[in-house]
Amino acid sequence: MLASINSGNPRVIAVIPARLASSRLPGKVLLPLAGKPMLAWVYAAAKACPQLERVIIATDAEEVMAAGRIYGWETRMTSTHLASGSDRVHAISLDPEFDADIYVNVQGDEPLLRPEHIDALLRPFVLHGDGVDATTLSTSCTTADITNPNAVKVVTAANGRALYFSRATIPYDRDSTGTIPYRKHLGLYAYRKTALARFAALPSGALEQVEKLEQLRMLENGMHLYVEPTEFETIGVDTAEDLAQAEACLLKQR
Repeated sequence: MLASINSGNPRVIAVIPARLASSRLPGKVLLPLAGKPMLAWVYAAAKACPQLERVIIATDAEEVMAAGRIYGWETRMTSTHLASGSDRVHAISLDPEFDADIYVNVQGDEPLLRPEHIDALLRPFVLHGDGVDATTLSTSCTTADITNPNAVKVVTAANGRALYFSRATIPYDRDSTGTIPYRKHLGLYAYRKTALARFAALPSGALEQVEKLEQLRMLENGMHLYVEPTEFETIGVDTAEDLAQAEACLLKQR
């Protein structure tokens, strides 16, 4: 499948942005999770994905670098002034040592990553060719997610191209049919190298600032972001409750 993305065999590298500063759960990437730091689970999950040629942790914290030396992670220091995880992925892409055709952004708080997620991220590059700048994922909303502003909703065109992301409930069920198939965004991304460079150079737009969703920068600037469905939910760990839920899932898988 990957050979169809472009001529030759494309290189696909995963970058895990891992900063310690977190307003809701400080130091979360190194918090213990089922006997190991959360980041150890994320790194191991990414390494288990055969589509990824290499996995690099991009951090701004010496504590993460030190943990990397202990656990054998491939870790690189990036600037403390980078505004987002995508900016850290871009910083890694500028290093000739990490040259690739596609960069996968695996959030440092996604310990339930699966190879099926990477398959889904790469699929639109095959289906739509050069018309794809970047990809991301969605899954079905639970009833609680539909009105939860922390669960980002997404609507797409018939071919999967993203139309809008919002913390609000979209689309609006005007006639109260109760039949809307709401989709929740999962924060995993894959970027063509050229698209990643363009995205990183763009200023934050009005929609991005009001919703606090960086993917809206791509839509505001006409970039082609495709959303692929997946049946495999993830748990982005933002709170102590999320951490406990992720731990329960991991222990169940053992």
